[in-house]
Amino acid sequence: MQMPHPSQDIISQRETLAAGLRQIVGSEWVISDEVERKPYQCDGITAYMAMPLLVVLPASTEEVRAVLRFCHERGVKVVPRGSGTSLSGGALPLEDGILLVTSRLCSVVEVDAPNRVARVQPGVPNIAISEAVSHLGLCYMPDPSSQLISTIGGNVAENAGGVHCLKYGVTADHILGLQLVLMTGELLQLGGAFLGASEGELDLMGVLTGSEGLLGVVTEIAVRLEPVPEVARVISMSFPSVEKACECVGAIIGVGVIPAGLEFMDRKVLDAVSVLIRERFDDRTEALLLCELDGTAVEVDALVHVVSDVARAQGAIELKVSTTEEERQRIWSSRKLAFSAIGKLCPDYYCTDGTIPRNKLPEVLNTMAELSEKYGLDYANCFHAGDGNLHPIIMYDAAKPGDLEKAEAFGADVLIACVNVGGVLSGEHGIGVEKRDLMTHQFTDVDLHQQQMLKCAFDPQELLNPGKVFPTACRCAEFGRMHVRGGALRFADIPRF
Repeated sequence: MQMPHPSQDIISQRETLAAGLRQIVGSEWVISDEVERKPYQCDGITAYMAMPLLVVLPASTEEVRAVLRFCHERGVKVVPRGSGTSLSGGALPLEDGILLVTSRLCSVVEVDAPNRVARVQPGVPNIAISEAVSHLGLCYMPDPSSQLISTIGGNVAENAGGVHCLKYGVTADHILGLQLVLMTGELLQLGGAFLGASEGELDLMGVLTGSEGLLGVVTEIAVRLEPVPEVARVISMSFPSVEKACECVGAIIGVGVIPAGLEFMDRKVLDAVSVLIRERFDDRTEALLLCELDGTAVEVDALVHVVSDVARAQGAIELKVSTTEEERQRIWSSRKLAFSAIGKLCPDYYCTDGTIPRNKLPEVLNTMAELSEKYGLDYANCFHAGDGNLHPIIMYDAAKPGDLEKAEAFGADVLIACVNVGGVLSGEHGIGVEKRDLMTHQFTDVDLHQQQMLKCAFDPQELLNPGKVFPTACRCAEFGRMHVRGGALRFADIPRF
């Protein structure tokens, strides 16, 4: 994995730049000491590390504007970062760039219960939004597995999903307005804190949501709130084979039921979590589905019967249906502990994500089994089955020479298989550096050209989070732009288009 070559000239200015940034945010909020910068060397994907030039923690939109203006004037690169949970290397630092951390922008600014809208700063953890409005019977629906620590700003950057996105949609479906600072320090306000705020405008919020910090730094977000469902029940369904479980996923959707969540775990994951939850799974079980249904009590009771009948018809071995909230939480605990449980089985693991059509689940899961044999690495599966968002967990030992490279190649082949069956490279983790070099497999040169032109429209000097998403660097000059000095247009008589 290659990154842009760091500028030694910028690196040599570290202390001078630190002094200037301290005048903006205060001396204690610029970290220049090497030991104190080390915790910021990587995000959630620890295979890739780089020491940031400086770590800067602004406390207000005005400070973000001043920091970006300062860096823009000096040609210093900026990598935005929330709590650093990105699993695609989206917040991987640069040796010649500052890391702009949003941890101090952590306030719920306003809750408008009648309109079901909250204005929040980007450093607010996802779960904190629901906690702030739970007394009103409201919640924020997108719930990535990292919701305890991942920030809403990071969720916007990656267009995060989660268990409930099958029924309620991903982050982009719940954003009503964004306040954004461009690399020049210019402030943009998109949409607003009410439903329909962005109607009639260019869909710039759609452009910004999922842009991975390449276009600007979000400093405030207006999110849509939802009523907490009256009732939620979960069905645990065991199957004798992976294929039977996959077929049941399509069968449930096929009868017209859209569960709040529909999750898959294979036998390896079940064996790993059984130790933690002190519960044994039936020896015949090779795969397990968790299906959550929510709504009114009458509605949920009816849906439980429908899904149970579908599961039995698809060969389910055992069904368990929660009857209390405590039972629901206990059943979900196996899913919530899955990734930490797998971490106890191997020194290191690599989790990627790709999304495929639901009817291709058996085909791609069989491909994973073949790739496991090809690379000699074990793996496990725990993913959002309802929307075909795969999260293969590839186990390796970073201490063994070549093991990381094999894990990367294994993951890349899985993602290529996803694209080959009509899927996409990412469901919710983003592209970052992890999938950057695979972009040419999903997009044509024309596609990437258009995307890079958009990047140049926001950040012509490519100072914001460079080296991410696009497999090749670009400069706006490559897209036909020119530099005009002193208003003197060269070859002014030549027609231009």
